[in-house]
Amino acid sequence: MRIMTIHADYMEVEPKQKAIKSAEEVKPEKKRYDEVLVVFTSVEQGDEDINAIAKKAAAEIDKVAKQVKPQNILIYPLVHLTSRPSSPAVAMEALKAIESDVKAMGYSVDHSPFGWYKGYTLKCKGHPLSELSRELHTALESEAKGAPVSPQPAKVEEVVSASLKGEEKVKSRFQILDVDGTLHDVDKFDYSNYPWLKKMMTYETKKVRSYEVEPPHIKLMREHGLVGYEPGSDSGNFRWHPKGRLVKKILERAVSDFCISYGALEVETPIMYDFEHPTLKKYLNRFPARQYVVISDEKRFFLRFAACFGQFLISHDSVMSYKQLPMKMYELTRYSFRREQGGELAGLKRLRAFTMPDMHTMAASMEQARSEFASQLGKGLEWNRDLGFNLIEVAFRAQNDFFNENKDWYVSLVKKIGKPIFIELFQERYAYFITKFEFNFIDVMEKASTLGTVQIDVENADTYDISYVDETGGKKRPFILHASLSGSLERVVYALLESEAMKIKDGKKGSYPLWLAPTQLRLIPIGEKHLAYAKELQKKAESEGRKVRVDVDDSGDTLGKKIRGAEIEWCPYFAVIGDKEMESGKLAITSRDSGEKKELAFAEILAEIEKRTAGKPFEPISFGKLTSERLIV
Repeated sequence: MRIMTIHADYMEVEPKQKAIKSAEEVKPEKKRYDEVLVVFTSVEQGDEDINAIAKKAAAEIDKVAKQVKPQNILIYPLVHLTSRPSSPAVAMEALKAIESDVKAMGYSVDHSPFGWYKGYTLKCKGHPLSELSRELHTALESEAKGAPVSPQPAKVEEVVSASLKGEEKVKSRFQILDVDGTLHDVDKFDYSNYPWLKKMMTYETKKVRSYEVEPPHIKLMREHGLVGYEPGSDSGNFRWHPKGRLVKKILERAVSDFCISYGALEVETPIMYDFEHPTLKKYLNRFPARQYVVISDEKRFFLRFAACFGQFLISHDSVMSYKQLPMKMYELTRYSFRREQGGELAGLKRLRAFTMPDMHTMAASMEQARSEFASQLGKGLEWNRDLGFNLIEVAFRAQNDFFNENKDWYVSLVKKIGKPIFIELFQERYAYFITKFEFNFIDVMEKASTLGTVQIDVENADTYDISYVDETGGKKRPFILHASLSGSLERVVYALLESEAMKIKDGKKGSYPLWLAPTQLRLIPIGEKHLAYAKELQKKAESEGRKVRVDVDDSGDTLGKKIRGAEIEWCPYFAVIGDKEMESGKLAITSRDSGEKKELAFAEILAEIEKRTAGKPFEPISFGKLTSERLIV
């Protein structure tokens, strides 16, 4: 919201005619206000949190009024203060809310008619405080712009778990564990050969989560038409445009296939749970996250922040034998919800609604749990290698006594990773896990983000009354591993784009992994007479069931602009089609990765792409096979 205050001897306002259909119903007569503080207001996109923005505006008006001491206050809606106006309905509601809040402070206040063309006469007093302007932001409004935000006080109830409060108080020791088993204090380790480990250590120990400037992946996700902010929802909730939805869908298939081939049983569970359910209530306070609250039939529910609840309740109701363990259960949660603090929201890195591939493993013993932990560490390393993430640093977290009892095992894991790791040792458990590892991606702004994690849970088998039948026919409690081998898929896209932003910063070309590229082959006809041939080739690939996403630039642009368009969209291959190509049947193809240009038959190009993407999931183009069919966002 933008406001401009003018302290005036008087102001006369006369409504002339309605400017919009939803204009207020008022009698068009002139009104005069003497010794008045005029507050011109413009409600902007992102100001949908009416109560928050109204209170901020009222507080600012109160601050000015206390200095200039007017007899009257007039709130005057003036849409022309901004280039990003909100909807009339939101603006009208905000106007009334501001007036109500200012009136509650004891002022004589009115507003000029909303939605009218008005004539006015104003005599400004001309003293140093007579003309002031302010730009007001809520967390929602800043998120709509994609800017970092500061936490704003909220009047709605916020549910904060005991674990989260405990995490803030826990005393930890941060160290570096080397491949030879040596523990180093973080400020005494030689980082000469491990500059990215140092960056992660700095991020972890300084705990500065917010960004001073916009992370570069936000610009890229917009330029490529992948993802957009959704001002009609809460902060940290996004809209996925057709091209972005395709990329995300391929990732969903990839990680689900990855987990299912690893032996996980796929399930689906609700996204909403009862606050008063006895086992859920206990676990809620042992998970370090803030919750969304939902009221239904006078009962309080919370939106899940992981798939734990549903999978644990299924496990409670199931009969398990020691012969089945370790047993893995998997769900792709679309969505999980965490009410992160506004100041820490940052594009796709940290958000409030996300898609989490969530796997839980029931293990018969701590020995089996450690074995699965090590196995899943290897699977996580494999996933990150497949995505080409090189700037991954590993962090371990463990209760001090557990670490000392299992130090040799931890050293064996570090040797598996092949380089030193960051480790946090804490005296008292503040959550349900006794140890965990995290894969941390370091972005352009040198901030770390967890891309995958596995935890050994020593509480929830008791909490949820989960048991298995052992060799003697007796019941025993399993140990539970929580795993998200990839981390949230939104964060995977963030890491992909941030990785490319680093390349661009170094003067290299940005690109998608070939199997994830929305368009894998762009056909570029030189002129109108070559367009039919290009369309024929595209349809041929589709009819033959070739696993290649082929599109056609059917715009009327020059050849140079079409080639530039393919480069801007990071098309891995593009082929120019002219008279020569139509006659010979061979296309002039250019590879984005290598810059190599060569002539190949269309079938040979398709075969080369299929060979390079073998074993990866494939989805056909769902955003328009002709560039003219695309949604412009």
